[in-house]
Amino acid sequence: MAKLSIFVFVTILFLISLNNVSAGPITYALCQTACNVGWCTCYGTLGLTAGAATGGAALPAAAIACNVAQGVCMASCAASFFCPVP
Repeated sequence: MAKLSIFVFVTILFLISLNNVSAGPITYALCQTACNVGWCTCYGTLGLTAGAATGGAALPAAAIACNVAQGVCMASCAASFFCPVP
């Protein structure tokens, strides 16, 4: 009987703790959105249109820096997908 009581107690604690955690995917989506807004702002300050640059040698170095910064930002968002937010 004592083992059943411990099991029930641990199960109840687990279920209660689930109620106190927000979803990680929501935080991930917000982080990705912030990265994209930053990227569009970076392109806007250069006078470029986001999505219109074809790449290649004609792409300005500053635009490449914007792309690299966006990639780093989005990679850092991956941790927020796996970490629950209380």
